[in-house]
Amino acid sequence: MVAAAAGLRRRRLLALAALAPVARVRAGAQVEEPLADSVRTALSAAVHNSAPPVPEFSDPAQRARYQDWLAVHDKRLVSRMPEGNTRLDFLSTVWYEAKRAGLDVELVLGVVQVESAFRKFAISRVGARGFMQVMPFWARLIGDGDPGVLFHTQTNLRFGCVILRHYMDREAGDRFMALGRYNGSRGQAAYPDAVLAATRAWS
Repeated sequence: MVAAAAGLRRRRLLALAALAPVARVRAGAQVEEPLADSVRTALSAAVHNSAPPVPEFSDPAQRARYQDWLAVHDKRLVSRMPEGNTRLDFLSTVWYEAKRAGLDVELVLGVVQVESAFRKFAISRVGARGFMQVMPFWARLIGDGDPGVLFHTQTNLRFGCVILRHYMDREAGDRFMALGRYNGSRGQAAYPDAVLAATRAWS
């Protein structure tokens, strides 16, 4: 029964995506590279930890800073996401998944802006999906093999953040090179420059 319901939801998501026009996105042909077993296992574990995006704070001052951040970014995102609950769910999930992956939240917002223009069901011409334009091969490499899950907000942001963290580690923290690798355009300036400009605008 549960499996049937999940299958129906998946088919509905795919149908919605098929009906939507291909968004103008900047996703590149992200390269599928062989991963060492230890890396694949670590990435898979990072993706499959299903904790919900509920931030916890031991310090009231930290909670207040988070609430201020949420209020400011909520206002800035209104024109791109008019529905309030959708916007707050997106922002809280971005914040949670970025922090969880050890990434700057504004960098992740910059990636989302450039990759999908904040469109949940964006699909690029090379098949990258969702907010962070995750390529379907990642679902096979470190997920359960179902690319349909990449249209789920938390799943897409989690995959995107885990993958970007992986590339940051491979590039010894060099944002420019890691972003190029994320986009499949390593060594070329257009994409990293666009993301870093968007990151500064969100900061």
